[in-house]
Amino acid sequence: MAFFDKIKAGLTKTRDALSNTLGGVFTGFSEIDDDFYDELEESLILADLGVDTAVKATDLLRKAVREQHLKTTDEARSALKEILVQMLSVGDTTLNLSTSPAVILVIGVNGVGKTTTIGKIATQLKMQGKNVLLVAGDTFRAAAADQLEIWAQRSGAAIVRQHEGADPASVVFDGIQSAKAKGADVIIIDTAGRLHNKTNLMNELNKISRIVERELPDAAREVLLVLDGTTGQNGLIQAKQFKEIAGVTSIALTKLDGTAKGGIVIAVADTLQIPVKFVGVGEQADDLMPFEAQGFVDALL
Repeated sequence: MAFFDKIKAGLTKTRDALSNTLGGVFTGFSEIDDDFYDELEESLILADLGVDTAVKATDLLRKAVREQHLKTTDEARSALKEILVQMLSVGDTTLNLSTSPAVILVIGVNGVGKTTTIGKIATQLKMQGKNVLLVAGDTFRAAAADQLEIWAQRSGAAIVRQHEGADPASVVFDGIQSAKAKGADVIIIDTAGRLHNKTNLMNELNKISRIVERELPDAAREVLLVLDGTTGQNGLIQAKQFKEIAGVTSIALTKLDGTAKGGIVIAVADTLQIPVKFVGVGEQADDLMPFEAQGFVDALL
């Protein structure tokens, strides 16, 4: 199934919510006036774009209507689509795997689908013929390494793990040595989702980053933040904190098929200026999809 069809199916709840609100804006107004813009802004906020992003999108539409002399709400709808695509287009949406090995450090709070996302990416990379090594760096959560091991077996990726409670930086060091010995193309590192305070989390991620930097100074590196799409604006708050702590380079948004808040994708990309590289719309490995801004907006509206 193509990106558009799958994302369209996955965004059903968001689109239904939008058609009840945004759809009414475009069909309920015969002219583009202040009331139209007010209703539009409110509808975008309800779709979980957040106040700042909704206001920005509406202001950009006002400007487009004025400069392009748009007359009908249909024309305004087309202009809004272009604006949303631009807001989503904030960088390269493909993973940087330009070196061998390349490193993907995966971060995010517990419960967002981090380990599952790693498993799905590993499966896709193995299907592309890449030699993938998973590193079980989340040694704090019971069964985190077991869960990752199941994905390693499913995908055919290698895995490096230690006992629960082991030092994550030590596991990462072992993982990198193993990757060098085995000629791995991609190292994917799982990390703890929650330590008891932000300082601990920052220290742990910094330690891991220093090991990677020291052992693989020239490796292409992604810091992939996994967010749960169903949490809406809370996800945006998490993303801001992780950007500050860990220098996030890319985002994967999961569980979009289970939410009416799919507009959060636009808020995250625009507010943080970090590219969304994956969206998850189901349980299967190919339901984690490389992100396409145009296809997403077309499916949304």
